[in-house]
Amino acid sequence: MLAARALAESADLVTIVERDALPEGPERRRSLPQAQHPHGLWSGGARAIEELLPGFTARLAEAGAHRLALTTDMVALSPHGWFRRWNESHYMILGSRDLLDATVRAQVLADDRIRLVERTEVLGLEGTAAAVTGVRVRDSDSAGDSEGEGDRDADGAERVLPADLVVDATGRASRAPQWLNTLGLPAPRQRRVDSGLAYASRFYRAPEGARSGFPVVNVQAAPREGRPGRSGVLMPIEDGRWLVMLTGTRGGEPSADESDFERFATEELRHPVIGELLAGAEPLSGVAFTRSTANRRYYYERSRDWPDGFTVVGDALAAYNPVYGHGMAVAAQSALALRDTVRRRGWGSPGLGRALQKAVARPVNAAWDLATGQDVFYPGATENGPTRRDRVLAAYVARLLLTATGNGRIARRFTDVSSLERGAHVLLAPGVLLAAVAGPLKPQLTGPPLTAEEWKAATP
Repeated sequence: MLAARALAESADLVTIVERDALPEGPERRRSLPQAQHPHGLWSGGARAIEELLPGFTARLAEAGAHRLALTTDMVALSPHGWFRRWNESHYMILGSRDLLDATVRAQVLADDRIRLVERTEVLGLEGTAAAVTGVRVRDSDSAGDSEGEGDRDADGAERVLPADLVVDATGRASRAPQWLNTLGLPAPRQRRVDSGLAYASRFYRAPEGARSGFPVVNVQAAPREGRPGRSGVLMPIEDGRWLVMLTGTRGGEPSADESDFERFATEELRHPVIGELLAGAEPLSGVAFTRSTANRRYYYERSRDWPDGFTVVGDALAAYNPVYGHGMAVAAQSALALRDTVRRRGWGSPGLGRALQKAVARPVNAAWDLATGQDVFYPGATENGPTRRDRVLAAYVARLLLTATGNGRIARRFTDVSSLERGAHVLLAPGVLLAAVAGPLKPQLTGPPLTAEEWKAATP
């Protein structure tokens, strides 16, 4: 949706080809099972969406989404201790994925330059190794579950949608490598870091006094302890609900069993605070369980040969362990890069496809390093274990996180990067390096920094 909006000002018509039938409002989509898990939109992504869709954040707030001030409204246990609740530096938007999607969708599809073609499956690219000229599609209701490049059902008729530019925004299920191979292009270089993490989520009705203004509570894993990493997050969302996610890597996974959910939160995490808070809340759903959490990145921007008229964005380009919450923000920033690159170079200019691919890859770097820099240390995450670069980067980040527990300036620098407001280069400034050497300026907290009023409201 965001890529379509980004290109609408330059193209005569932007067509969105969608396999699903999209709901009218904030309702569950068949092909988006991850919507049952928490989603946060970092301020770097929210600002990008706001630039593409003016008024977006106000519409979300009117629909009940929460604005979380970082780190004021966050209670977080890092691998190196509890963070203090410093003055606001950046923010997150919290709401269900269904609400976030519906808000974007309504604004995008109100644009007369954008057309939606639903229940339609893309089978492959039209064109040559030099230039993509469109896509082959067929009705998805008659396509069945076949993944074959040229398969047809008796009722299914293929047709071609011609295009000056084709954007693959199909997410983790992207078949762009196979499509490019069919055009005679080699497979792109890729890297995969799989911590083996599984996660289980459940909706709760928050206690009445904790239905507004309650902080996010986050107990993080400790990847370098040499044992399974277990973590949990309690996220306030619209309609007075909490969405709670519990995670565990290989050998420490949570269960899909409803009766075990609160036990895991209380006994298996590094601190029982989430389990203690759930004691006063009412379960509203069963447990949604997912295992598809590997970090996977295709380095299309480094391909020697790249066809004009084609680009890959979002999770189809780089997918992250969802526990870090960066997927939507990176996708939004990449959509903004699409718009700005077309503006700068001109629609239909020679080499636009390669220029777009390089541009959309730039927002990926910081989020990729933050995710893989942690996950690479879990056993079995990669074939050969952490690289030397991984070890050096992780050691420095660990020192910064320790420093941030007792130094508000360093906590702000770190949220500059984690919110995707600034690049990772800010962590290498001389003042940051010196602060990392000195370490935290305040003693570590001994427990979660919830106020007495928050405890009372959440545990009546």
